[in-house]
Amino acid sequence: MRRLWREACRTWVMDTHAASSRMPFSVQIVTRDDLKSCAVWQSMFARERKDHRYYEIVEDALRDRFEYRYFAIVDDTGKIRAIQPFFLVDQDILEGVKSERVRWVSLIRRISPRFLKLRTLMVGCSAGEGHLSHADDLPAVVAAESLSRAIVKHARALGADLIVLKEFPARYRDALECFVTAGFVRVPSMPMTKLNVDYDSFESYVSTAMSGNARRHFRKNLRATAGEGIRMSVTDDISAQLDEIYPLYLQVYERSKLRFEKLTRDYFRLLSARMKDKVRFLLWHRGNRLAAFGMFMVQEDQLFSEYLGFDYAVALDLHLYHYVIRDMTTWAIARGFKWIRSSGLNYDPKLRYGHRLDPLDLYVRHVSPMVNPVMKVALPWLQPVRYDATLKKFPNYGDLW
Repeated sequence: MRRLWREACRTWVMDTHAASSRMPFSVQIVTRDDLKSCAVWQSMFARERKDHRYYEIVEDALRDRFEYRYFAIVDDTGKIRAIQPFFLVDQDILEGVKSERVRWVSLIRRISPRFLKLRTLMVGCSAGEGHLSHADDLPAVVAAESLSRAIVKHARALGADLIVLKEFPARYRDALECFVTAGFVRVPSMPMTKLNVDYDSFESYVSTAMSGNARRHFRKNLRATAGEGIRMSVTDDISAQLDEIYPLYLQVYERSKLRFEKLTRDYFRLLSARMKDKVRFLLWHRGNRLAAFGMFMVQEDQLFSEYLGFDYAVALDLHLYHYVIRDMTTWAIARGFKWIRSSGLNYDPKLRYGHRLDPLDLYVRHVSPMVNPVMKVALPWLQPVRYDATLKKFPNYGDLW
C-alpha cells in the first residue's frame, strides 16, 4: 500500500505540472525580516503545537550556534506558497556515539581537528522535531518534491558540506521519499515516546498499562516520601519563577549524555509570554523551594512533555521523577488528554510505564557526489539508536527503521 501511495503521489505531481506548465515551483532563501509581511508564514504549522511563533522564539532565543534562514516555495507569479525553516550549524556527525566505538576518529583528529565535523544545513527546528511545510493549496508531497530538487544547490551556495532533514516524524516518510530518490539516506534519530492515557483515572492507567513489577516499584517509591509535602501547581506564566526554573533545567542538561540544543532563559521566558495558548508549566514545590518543573505543550488531545528540570540535591532521595509521572498523568487524564508524548532519552522508566516508541527520522546527504555514497553506507552504523540496548526492548523498535 505504501508503494502504491507513493506512486499515486508522484503521478499527481507529474499531472499537476503537466496540466499547468506555468506553475513550476522555485525555492528561494529568505530571512526573518522578509517574512514580516508574509501572510503565508503566519499560517505555517498552524495545526502543530509548534506553529510559526515557536520558530520565531527559537531564532530569538537560541543564537549561539545557529544561523537561521527559511526556504520560500514560490510559484511562477512570485507568490510564496509555503515556508520551510532551516538553520546552519557546525555539526559533529559522531556526536552521541560512544568514544570507544570510534577511537580511530580521535587519532585522525589529532592531525585534522575538523574531521567529520561539517558545516551542516539542517531543515527543521533547532529545538525539537521538524515538520514539513505545506498549505491547503500546496500538498506536502509537492512542497517536498520542490525542495528536494533545489536543496543541494542552495547548500553549496551557503558553504554547507552536509544536508540533514532533522528529526521528522515517521508520518512524513511517504512525502519525503523524494529525498531518498535524490540521494539522501534515511536513518533513525533518537525517538520520542507516546503513552495512551485514555483512562478514567490514574489508578486505572497504573492497573492496566503497567506490569506488576512496575506497579510495585512505582507505588513503593511514592510511599517512601509520602510525608514530604510535595505539591504541584500549573501556570502558563513563569516570569516570576524563571530564576528558579532555569537552574533546574541546567542540572538535567548537564547530566545528559546526548545533547544538541542548550536552551536559554529567554527561550522559557518568550514561550511563556508569546504562546500561553499552547504552553503549560507544571511546578513541584517542597515547602517554599522549587524542586522540579516540566514544560509541556498542548495539541488537540495530546500533551507533549518537552523539558523537565530537577533539583538533584533532593530529587533522587525524594523520588521526584515518580511524583512528576503521577501528577502529570493525573492532570492530563482529568483534562481529557488521550496521549502523553515525550521527548527522547531516559527510555528505561518509559519502557516500564507503558510507553511506545514514536519514531523520528533523519534524512542525510553530503553535497559531494563522490563523498555521498560512502556517507550513505557508513551513517546507519554511526547512529546512537543502533547501540541503545533499552530501545531494543520496546515492542515497536522495528518501527524506527
